Amino acid sequence: MALLKGILSTTLVMVSTVIVCIPLLILGPIRLVGSASVRDYLSRKFDHWVIDSWVATNRLIFRVLRLSNVHITWEGADDLSRERWYVVISNHQSWTDILLLQTNLFGHIPPIKFFTKHQLLWIPFLGQAMWILGFPYVRRMSKAQLAKNPKLLKSDRKATLDACERFRSHPTTVLNFLEGTRFTAAKRATQRARFEHLLNPKIGGLSYVMSGLNNHLHKLVDITISYPQGIPTFWEFMQGLSPEVNMLIQCRTIPSDARNDSDSEQRKILAPWIEELWREKDQRLARPETVT
Repeated sequence: MALLKGILSTTLVMVSTVIVCIPLLILGPIRLVGSASVRDYLSRKFDHWVIDSWVATNRLIFRVLRLSNVHITWEGADDLSRERWYVVISNHQSWTDILLLQTNLFGHIPPIKFFTKHQLLWIPFLGQAMWILGFPYVRRMSKAQLAKNPKLLKSDRKATLDACERFRSHPTTVLNFLEGTRFTAAKRATQRARFEHLLNPKIGGLSYVMSGLNNHLHKLVDITISYPQGIPTFWEFMQGLSPEVNMLIQCRTIPSDARNDSDSEQRKILAPWIEELWREKDQRLARPETVT
């Protein structure tokens, strides 16, 4: 039964992906030759329709097939609006995190766009669609690569700032997994992480978004995801083998000092603030019942 459910749910998501991507890919060339006003209109209207259609369809699929029972606790939900800008941070344990964030925040905030690995650009339909939609593409580089060529670091900053420049024209939500990768015990040991259930947060991407959107940002949405029965793979989730998910969604006020044009000064403010949020998150994950 689980296998059949997995095949059905995955097939339906793939079909919905192709359906919404086709018109996007057809209109994509217009962005390259159209005027600034045309590109802005497509970003504000058509792009949101594409993302909303895909997310709404996925949410319907998950609910009809009863893939998982998601328990959500909201703190500060009154501060959420489709007409404002937000940055979302969350712990990252599985590829299903993105689907859960999209489908459960749907309708509360503008469509979510997130940092995407450059390699994903080559995934048929999905990779090209995310590029057209303006998702920031970044390159994951080791310290050795950066030491050999420091200019590589500037490429990610430029990509993020360029994306934020486009986002300013219409309410947008930017998702940033501060850990930079999915949590595993092996990665935690290699990194010598300061936390039991989290990897160390990296504030570089968040700082870029803060600089790029600055006073446009209304709030920071801090999300903690917990899987009481164990962290599922994407395939396990699509088979309905992750029956319970807990999510705590907290809408937080961004420190006024963090809205700073100086990158170094901004990071001095963000670093201790994020460190404290991460310690609170780690304590909650140690006691899953406190996540909801």
